[in-house]
Amino acid sequence: MIEFKNVSKTYDTGTVAVKQANFKIDKGDFAFLVGPSGSGKSTIIKMILKEEEPTKGNIIINGKDTTFLKQSRIPYLRRSMGVVFQDFRLLPDKTVYDNVAFAMHVVRATPRHIRRQVPMVLSLVGLSHKAKMYPEELSGGEQQRVSLARALVNNPAMIIADEPTGNLDPDTAWDIMNLLNDINMRGTTVVVATHAKDIVDKMKKRVIEIHQGVIIRDDKKGGYDHEI
Repeated sequence: MIEFKNVSKTYDTGTVAVKQANFKIDKGDFAFLVGPSGSGKSTIIKMILKEEEPTKGNIIINGKDTTFLKQSRIPYLRRSMGVVFQDFRLLPDKTVYDNVAFAMHVVRATPRHIRRQVPMVLSLVGLSHKAKMYPEELSGGEQQRVSLARALVNNPAMIIADEPTGNLDPDTAWDIMNLLNDINMRGTTVVVATHAKDIVDKMKKRVIEIHQGVIIRDDKKGGYDHEI
């Protein structure tokens, strides 16, 4: 599903963000990427999404080496991924329904498919009753649910979430994580970059820990911190 082979990333400034990263996330896995700010988590996420290119090494996604992928093929790669961001990134002038539908318009889904699919994913995230509302009328947690619905609407093979609970209160954060867990239980691969120690410790999922660009730990069912 996602494999990094000796991947390094050095920015033009000389900053080494990732050093010789090796890991493999299989279909159906749920993995946390953890580490302090500046550790390299976001760079790894950006390389998966092809927003950044590795300086060295190879990245294989869905069985294909994406390291030298042509620019014109990147949108097709991203169709296999649903992405959830910390800051929601909703379109303020569109309703909840239209924000989710927009992701389907981008991939040229038929109107009939959109009418069937959007209500289904809004129901999944518990927002059927908010379909006609606008982002400014929603709480932070509700906005993140819309973001999650948008990520899910095209039936991606994987969900990539970068600090999805960073702007949420603890109870709401758990609601989002429980939704991600439910989605994973349905067979979707989930990768979450997070600082949320309490969530990682309690969920006991796979933990890939990064420190100064180096993967220092990969536990199948770990917590946020090292066990000494």
